[in-house]
Amino acid sequence: MTRRCCPPPPGPSQRPGRPAPRREARRPGSGPEGRPLPSSPPYQRRRSLRAPGHGPEGAPLGRAETELLALLAERAASHIRHARTHERISRTAGDLQRALLAEPGRPHPNLDIAVRHLPAGGRALVGGDWCETVRLHFGRTLLVVGDVMGHGLEAAVDMNAYRSSLRYIASADLPPHRVLRQMDDIAAGEAERRPATCLLARVDPGRGQVTLAGAGHLPPLLIGPDGTAALLPVPVGPPLGTGLGGYETVTHPVAPGQTLVLFTDGLVERRGEDIDRSLGRLAGLRFPAGQDVDDVLDTVLSGLDAQHAEDDVAVLAARPRPRRPAGEPPYGTRASG
Repeated sequence: MTRRCCPPPPGPSQRPGRPAPRREARRPGSGPEGRPLPSSPPYQRRRSLRAPGHGPEGAPLGRAETELLALLAERAASHIRHARTHERISRTAGDLQRALLAEPGRPHPNLDIAVRHLPAGGRALVGGDWCETVRLHFGRTLLVVGDVMGHGLEAAVDMNAYRSSLRYIASADLPPHRVLRQMDDIAAGEAERRPATCLLARVDPGRGQVTLAGAGHLPPLLIGPDGTAALLPVPVGPPLGTGLGGYETVTHPVAPGQTLVLFTDGLVERRGEDIDRSLGRLAGLRFPAGQDVDDVLDTVLSGLDAQHAEDDVAVLAARPRPRRPAGEPPYGTRASG
């Protein structure tokens, strides 16, 4: 006996007299209301990420591909290590350069001083060029500019050695030519010390004179109150560190209102230009009346385009102050009333 299965009772939508509900056509991979599912575009257009060691369609990488990836990873790690080392060395070099970047000593109050340093290159803070002032007895001040051969941190280290020996020797208040001779003897005794040029100017405002001695350095510039300028002759001597000696001095008058400018060769020298013509450009500058020593240096640096110089530049300007009348307090003090 065969048992018959009765069909289920019709639902509300299938009852007689009611039309069947209309079904909307859906695109493959879409959900209710036609919203795309994660497996549909644009998701299907994105590239899937595979685990390392597998190629297209999940196939394992070959030996050559694996070795190439290992080589690339090693190169990347090496560049990262080099970048970190360079950053650490640059930070250390910057700290050392800032330690070497010392301002000149204080001159006597009877002398106005301005100094500028422009190391060659955009990264260096200091170079082989330097300026210094040393207070002497009887209101005199020793002005110094020097230029160590080379650039960068190595030249700055030797510059600091020359500067230290100068301060020690000049404290004995020796004549400028004897200061140079002792500095030359010390430098010649150190085989690794680089040679350097140097110019010493002992300014005596009380007597209205300046005594010069040079070691292979360019002569200074003297600017008058009317703005005209001229180079002061200096006896030629060998650079420091050669051990040759033979330095001499010469004395020139200097009056209040006149400005003495000491500089290194980077200020005037230009590639392919004769040094006499370079010095002529400096002496041909005209300075407006009434400029202070800082304004004088601005005129010098802008007139010679020192910002684009190929060598380190150091410039020092000094101007004797007029003698104070009797009864007035010394320079740098305030009268109480």
